[in-house]
Amino acid sequence: MSDMLPMTRTGYDKLKAELEELEDVKMPAVAIRIAEARAEGDLKENTEYHGARESQGMLQAKINLLKDKLSRASIVDMSKLPKDEVVFGCTVKVKDLDFGDTEEFTMVGAGEEDFDEGKINITSPLAKGLVGKKVGEVAEIEVPAGVNKFEILEISFED
Repeated sequence: MSDMLPMTRTGYDKLKAELEELEDVKMPAVAIRIAEARAEGDLKENTEYHGARESQGMLQAKINLLKDKLSRASIVDMSKLPKDEVVFGCTVKVKDLDFGDTEEFTMVGAGEEDFDEGKINITSPLAKGLVGKKVGEVAEIEVPAGVNKFEILEISFED
């Protein structure tokens, strides 16, 4: 998995802060829980010990995932991107040609996605289908239920 992950400086900093929180605060707290549970004696039937070890494993998995994302991060220079097509960092207003409703999506990087706020990861199938399209063009995006068709209505960038 050596694919580069495009992201903004803000997204990178957010992931880095989350990683530091997990490594410097949460992991030491779990280690203390494990030590305290171990001091209770018999580990075979010690549910606190087993729960703490499980928490440690899940935290370590999350840490490994964040380290992987950060190691593959590619900070995008927004000033060098075209302004007339759907690209990383833009907000695109689309019309769903099947249902007639309009939606707005902002193309963001790893760690910034929030579908409820319309922020979609640039590596998602929906974003990949929209990238490169210009106002007036139609994007056809394959989904499990068939093909969604979106007309590009507007492309904007935050300044």
